[in-house]
Amino acid sequence: MANNLQVNQAINLTDQLISCLNDAEKHLSSARNWGFLDVIGGGLIVDLIKHSKLNNAKDSMSNVNYLLQELKRVLGGISMPGDYSMQVNGVLTFADFFFDSGIVDVYMTAKIMNSLSEVRKLRDKCFELKNKLYAIM
Repeated sequence: MANNLQVNQAINLTDQLISCLNDAEKHLSSARNWGFLDVIGGGLIVDLIKHSKLNNAKDSMSNVNYLLQELKRVLGGISMPGDYSMQVNGVLTFADFFFDSGIVDVYMTAKIMNSLSEVRKLRDKCFELKNKLYAIM
């Protein structure tokens, strides 16, 4: 059974997680919007902006993964999701710049949307956990 100090630490970590997930969502939503523009003929500048937004989202998700590990440690291995990685990798980024075709742009935008969905699901789980933590205080 977790003590009050552990519960308070877990609530604090959950708040930090939610904040990082909100940041990631903001950056992914922006990248998605730039991705839509890219599909209809954006070009190099749009690709650069979109990937800048994706890099910001990756930074936020690195923080999320760190905080998830801390939360597991504080709660003694409570069942939490594992590491989250965005579905946009280096090969896809290369293809987006090098080939810059409609097919790659649509695929890239779909991957961004999948990552955005995963971020939202994880945030929902964090809210659920936070409510459970408040209930045991």
